[in-house]
Amino acid sequence: MSITVLNPGLLTTIQDQGRVGYQRFGVPVSGAMDPRSASFANILVGNPEDEAVLECTMLGPQLRFDKDNCFAICGGDLGAALDGQAVETYRVIQAKAGQVLRFTAPKAGCRAFVAFAGGLDVPQVMGSRSTYMKAKIGGYQGRKLEKDDVIGFRAPKATLPRLADRQMRPEFVAQPVYTLRVVLGPQDDYFTQSGIDTFLNSEYAVTQEFDRMGCRLEGDAIQHKDGGDIISDGISFGAIQIPSSGKPIIMMADRQTTGGYTKIANVITADFRIMAQLKAGDKVRFQQVPVQFAQDVLLAQRAAVKALARIND
Repeated sequence: MSITVLNPGLLTTIQDQGRVGYQRFGVPVSGAMDPRSASFANILVGNPEDEAVLECTMLGPQLRFDKDNCFAICGGDLGAALDGQAVETYRVIQAKAGQVLRFTAPKAGCRAFVAFAGGLDVPQVMGSRSTYMKAKIGGYQGRKLEKDDVIGFRAPKATLPRLADRQMRPEFVAQPVYTLRVVLGPQDDYFTQSGIDTFLNSEYAVTQEFDRMGCRLEGDAIQHKDGGDIISDGISFGAIQIPSSGKPIIMMADRQTTGGYTKIANVITADFRIMAQLKAGDKVRFQQVPVQFAQDVLLAQRAAVKALARIND
């Protein structure tokens, strides 16, 4: 009742919606880089939206099904194929024992989320199945997947009700320049007006220094009033740190719990689905929005998730 890893790909880990409630002890939240896509994949296969999924980065894994089960892939399109036949993202696929799921090459975005009906049989650590590799906790033995790993299904389903209806339109669309909406703060008063104008009116490039902890950007330096160091305080998902170099660093799912660089703004939660799909060389711009707007957009996204869940009940 499992899948066997024939090839782990570049970076494949088990993630859910995160390890919430432990940051005060220095334990990062972790979880899916694109929580919305992970939720959609789970809902399509009949799971609770916070069930654990595989997060596949750039070059996805090769997995052999040792038991019939249904799966769905959401987020980026990494060129998935089942026994050599291309499979669509954002729809439920039936797999038979012995079939092999492969990912050929990225077509759009860089992270795909694979949900399996019935969930993955890995233990919870502090209430979550998410992998935090630095501390070697959660997921599969606290690490990324490796060749010959075997992961069980808790309650596999060879088929699902209304199978043909369990699909939706893919969300991520590649763009020449991506816009990330932000709310300014909490240390925007540490920057000159010129620095804030630079931040909001410049184009930045994603560098090779991009992992589950953070994403460094290259572009025009953002001017501080008096340096980029502060007394360490909390770090949220999507926080944009500006060290003394003036170059932005966006903090991701495996971010540290506190940090001592000024934070000029925070990417709104609704745009994590875009932020998670960026790769080296991509161009980004930042657009300021009010807090109320960020909340309204997030509530609309959550309503869409709940509507999909009702349809697939």
